[in-house]
Amino acid sequence: MTHRGTLGSSPSSSRLLPQLPSTRRGFLAVTGAVGGAAALAACGGATGGGAGGGSDDGGDLQGVGNNGKAGSGRKGDAADQLYIAGFQWSPPTNFNTFAGAPAWPASGNVAQYVYETLLRFDIVTGELLPGLAKEYKAEGTDSVSLTLQDGITWSDGTEFTADDVLYTFELGKIDPSLGIASFWIEADEMTADGNTINVAINKDRKNVGSVLTQLAQQFIVPKAVFEKAAEETGNKLATWETTELLGTGPFTLEVADQTQIILARNESYWGKDFYGGLPPMTKIIHPIFKSNEDGNLKFQNGELDVIQQFVPQLWKMWEGGKPVGTYLQDKPYFTPGSMPMLLINTTKPGLDDPAVRKALAHAVDYGSIAETAMSGYSAEVQASLVIPGGAEDAFLDAEKAKADGWSFDAAKAEQLLQDAGYAKGSDGFYAKDGVKLGPWKLITPQGWTDWNAALEIVAKNLQAIGVDAATNFPQQAQVTTSIQNGDFDLACWYVAGTNPSTPWQRFSDVMSNVDMVELGQTAYRNYGRWENGEVNDLLQAAAAAADDAAKKEAIGALDDLYRKEVPAFPLMYRPDEFFEFNATNWSNFPTEENDYAPPMFRGAGNGWIFKLKKIGG
Repeated sequence: MTHRGTLGSSPSSSRLLPQLPSTRRGFLAVTGAVGGAAALAACGGATGGGAGGGSDDGGDLQGVGNNGKAGSGRKGDAADQLYIAGFQWSPPTNFNTFAGAPAWPASGNVAQYVYETLLRFDIVTGELLPGLAKEYKAEGTDSVSLTLQDGITWSDGTEFTADDVLYTFELGKIDPSLGIASFWIEADEMTADGNTINVAINKDRKNVGSVLTQLAQQFIVPKAVFEKAAEETGNKLATWETTELLGTGPFTLEVADQTQIILARNESYWGKDFYGGLPPMTKIIHPIFKSNEDGNLKFQNGELDVIQQFVPQLWKMWEGGKPVGTYLQDKPYFTPGSMPMLLINTTKPGLDDPAVRKALAHAVDYGSIAETAMSGYSAEVQASLVIPGGAEDAFLDAEKAKADGWSFDAAKAEQLLQDAGYAKGSDGFYAKDGVKLGPWKLITPQGWTDWNAALEIVAKNLQAIGVDAATNFPQQAQVTTSIQNGDFDLACWYVAGTNPSTPWQRFSDVMSNVDMVELGQTAYRNYGRWENGEVNDLLQAAAAAADDAAKKEAIGALDDLYRKEVPAFPLMYRPDEFFEFNATNWSNFPTEENDYAPPMFRGAGNGWIFKLKKIGG
């Protein structure tokens, strides 16, 4: 799609709600692996390349194109640089991570090259890995404790302390307009005891999953810098503008202009022992393109090493001999991580009938959407709010989804309408008691090309079964307002992507009746205003589940209600992030066969930055 960033989280992603982990959970022991990597890195000197990174002069290369091909490397300084794209589409003006639209890499929940988080989420395994915290423990639904890494410093050499962590989250109280303010809905207190951070979970909500999600997504910022910013702005942190960036990460901001953003390797990075060395690249360069097409061409030609953007028919690149690769070698090529939904305004006559909603779900040709709108990047859609494969798969009852759900069947869609008392009029559209099914507009933002194409297919499908529907693609701001205010009929939009609090959070986004708002007021979940007397108790039961078995049972009950009522339904699966690489200059990218890191840029995805190998160097 032509819109730029990831769709892993919605505008309401700062209002996270829980999927609970096991009663007690910690990290796998990493000491031995890190020690071995560090020993290897010691042989490489200051050029970086620890944890398996460095140069590759030949032999059997791993993590190369899906056709098994690799390039011969670049010459000169460019050989030591990583070129990345897909995150910044306009000249950078502000690196305040709390601003409305901060520039990369300060924008929240992206690659941890400058700012870092306490924990790092792995979308494939569902694990929470070490970050600024070397371990954590969740004590049931009561508390979470984290032990910070030793020897962390900011890139200017000043000491990183627990006070920086406390102050980062305290900013949610200092300026309640910030997204981090929602942390204090789920947590009652955050304290420090030396190098240990303790979080007391709200006793009524018991949303430890939400707390863990924010611990894994919130960049930790320097207290010394943001105290001054709070003073300058009268505690209106979102209004602060800065062209500087001070973090704990392996890179620092070197250049930011109209054409590019350049990050330089932090030679004094605290994590070089933990990660087994510095990253092998001396700089990360993000050119700024005007469109996906400009970036896609540079990527195909090997002028970009790794990108996060929609590329139609990506396989043609490796079929044409280019060393282009993805995490999965076969379709859908990307690990699913988000679920664009057809939102249904259940306050509209006709759409307030679950029989009609289920008929609509049967009317849609999901295979056509996957193959044409999504270039084959979507697996078969199932009748569930759980994303199959990857971290959420353990909570999916695929047999129930098939038996009690829906699939593309136009004849069954019409039968459902007829059984519910609807009959076709002379105009060819179904109606009942004077209520005609339509005319309804299907909206999504103009220029979101794959979603535009998906809704064109949906409109055609609905017309084919006797439902009057047509597409309308306003600008993004207008669509956002219409959806949040309930001023729509049907819309393609996104809900929570895979994170430590899903699939629970996705059920909440789609179905929660907590804090329901009237039409015309801004909603941050349940945009369709679907009302139900059972769902809140079911959500609470899932939130309070003591272990994975209880959680699976509770999620199953929510999924049963979802299939019965169909308040919305998925049109496709998308990757949490598009992870596409070109092995012209670097090899050892993560793939399903070379699975030392997940196909991500944020979270646990920063692991591959340390392990790439320079080709021919």
